[in-house]
Amino acid sequence: MNRETNPAGFWSRLFANMLDGIIIFIPISIVIYLITGEYTFTSMNSWTENILYYLYLTITPLVWSGYVIGKRLAGIKIKRNDNKKLTFLNMFLREVVGLFLLSFLTFGISIVVSVFLIIFREDKRAIHDLIAGTRVVHS
Repeated sequence: MNRETNPAGFWSRLFANMLDGIIIFIPISIVIYLITGEYTFTSMNSWTENILYYLYLTITPLVWSGYVIGKRLAGIKIKRNDNKKLTFLNMFLREVVGLFLLSFLTFGISIVVSVFLIIFREDKRAIHDLIAGTRVVHS
């Protein structure tokens, strides 16, 4: 099977998200601390951290062919279902609407549902993938 059509499962996606948390979120927190004097390492304590993190998740795959740092290190990437180039709308729907806003509005229930979708769907697509018309594949 072609790796670009082989969907990435739960564990590789979780590993990539953990890598992003370590590599991106902690430095963002340090920069925020240096600027504001506030010391937080939790995502819900600072809207500034959230905005910067979701900008990173939205824009980086556009300029880096579907990768963010964690996904690149984990050997997976985001692709559109039609195999065309990712657009800002795809990534905005995926990260901001499908991941951030939906999880906020459903008090995290959408994240739990997404885990089950990734585990049990053959194409391994989560709610945010379905909303944005994307998928995560091995690269």
